[in-house]
Amino acid sequence: MRLGTRWASGDEPPASVPSALRAQIARVDGEIDDEQRPRWTLTWLEGRPVAELETGVVVSLSPTGAIVVGQIDDDET
Repeated sequence: MRLGTRWASGDEPPASVPSALRAQIARVDGEIDDEQRPRWTLTWLEGRPVAELETGVVVSLSPTGAIVVGQIDDDET
């Protein structure tokens, strides 16, 4: 079992955040107003990391190893 973690946008991600996701997380953080500071949540789905920002942005690793950045559609949740 792998435990997730949370951190504020703009902060250094915890060591448990895989290096493969860090560049895209930093890119997303760079587009956020510094005053908002939403929080990221790292979880694991089928052994792959998924970082979700409270705004609905998701940075994940696909089964093929590609980094995927997307937006959760509130209508589908």
